Amino acid sequence: MQKKALIVAITLPVLCLLAVLVYFLPPVHDRLGPRLDEWKLRIAYELNPPEQQVFVPQANTNPKATTALPASPTPPATSTPTPAATATPSGPTNTPEPSPTPTIAATPLPDKVKLTGVRYEDQHGRWNYCAPSTLSMALSFWGFEGNRDTVGPVIKPNSKDKNVMPYEMVDYAVNEASLGAILRSGGDLDTLKRFIAAGFPVLVEKGVYFRDISGIVSWMGHYEVFDGYDDASQVFNGQDAFIGPDQQVPYEEVIQSWRAFNNIYMVIYPPERASEVMAILGDDADETANMQRAAQKASDDIFQTSGIDKFFAWFNRGSSLTQLQDYAGGAAAFDEAFALYPDIPESERPWRMVWYNTMPYFAYFYSGRYYDVLSLAETTLETIQGDKNLEESYYWRGMAKAALGDTSGAAADYRLALEYHPGFEPALYQLGQLGFEP
Repeated sequence: MQKKALIVAITLPVLCLLAVLVYFLPPVHDRLGPRLDEWKLRIAYELNPPEQQVFVPQANTNPKATTALPASPTPPATSTPTPAATATPSGPTNTPEPSPTPTIAATPLPDKVKLTGVRYEDQHGRWNYCAPSTLSMALSFWGFEGNRDTVGPVIKPNSKDKNVMPYEMVDYAVNEASLGAILRSGGDLDTLKRFIAAGFPVLVEKGVYFRDISGIVSWMGHYEVFDGYDDASQVFNGQDAFIGPDQQVPYEEVIQSWRAFNNIYMVIYPPERASEVMAILGDDADETANMQRAAQKASDDIFQTSGIDKFFAWFNRGSSLTQLQDYAGGAAAFDEAFALYPDIPESERPWRMVWYNTMPYFAYFYSGRYYDVLSLAETTLETIQGDKNLEESYYWRGMAKAALGDTSGAAADYRLALEYHPGFEPALYQLGQLGFEP
């Protein structure tokens, strides 16, 4: 009996060690790793349902407060976290009002267009590879010879990064692919058609309900390339890295899903065709004017929508006002959006929203609402099952801590941001400002 127990005592640890070694063999790990991650996430989801996390702004003392466009806004140069804050925001001046119905006649467009030349790539077999795959598709139209695995390591240096921001995709197109790229908000169906008709595919960000790795159907952000449209069928032709090539996406679906991201769109083009792109943009070639129009479009949506769409409308208004540096107005708009959030059915709640859109951090921070920044960061991180790798939330939590005098806590958060996104410049800058090494 003692001999048998001794054999078991020796054999069991050896078998466990062998099992671990076999698991980490690439062919085995590639097959079993995702399954293990899936089960871990399902358990975490059950223990801490992300849709039940609700952020309540402390400064939202008047839930009926409204916001307005500033008189003479100046947009920030980028949507990345900025190194320093010196602006003194002014408060809102009046309530949002619907815009009058435009009467300008548009140039007629073809009833149907289908561009050829976008090389389809799916995102499967990689973790959350929507952005690298979609950007690679958009670039391929202009002769880009790389693929998602060429793009991914640059825009997604952490393979499990929760999100790639649109500005990171623009930077890649310009700096790595030597192409031109513009990013604008407040687009509409006519905008998409005009670019496609002129020979430019358009990359958009939209909100969708997909089954995620935890096995739950939930709301998330998603990129797609539109390279055609058909007025008779009322559809756009979309290259969708998750669903498949040449998806027929109804106009109404585009309107609804695109609203979740302030109708943002990206156009890539050869540098020598920049003047064509600017001509198609018209007044929206000016970024400040574009943000003003996007804010007004959001105001129109506020009056015309309800439920989750009204939440998105207020969120979009907050985003545009914040990019116009009306931080107090943006913060008040975000307060309105977050006040609507608890009324959205849990199964529909866009609980990943701040993963993709960090404008509330800007608005609250530059309005001096540091505790709201802390609370929003904590709530956002609580929605993440598994590795909480969301560098922007750590960065802004660090910014709030620094503003409140907790420099060591701020440095720790900046280092976490760098752990999840190596080389993240805003975090490197702030560590240097505090006198800390990375």
